[in-house]
Amino acid sequence: MPYHYRASNDLRPGDLVYYGPCPEFYGIGEILQVVDKLCVVDFRGTGELGLHKDAVEKKYLIPIHKLGLSHLLTE
Repeated sequence: MPYHYRASNDLRPGDLVYYGPCPEFYGIGEILQVVDKLCVVDFRGTGELGLHKDAVEKKYLIPIHKLGLSHLLTE
């Protein structure tokens, strides 16, 4: 799937990420904790599902580069 090659195993608390297969459902989240292959992510209800916190495997999380944030901001 196209999200696998962009997923990162070098994730740390504080990183902004989105869930690869369905970013619109989960929204953009901040990693709160990393435990082995899982990350606890606070999505703050930004997606269509209104999820706040969830544990997601690292292989599905795609980091948002800080330089790319300007593309996500709307007026």
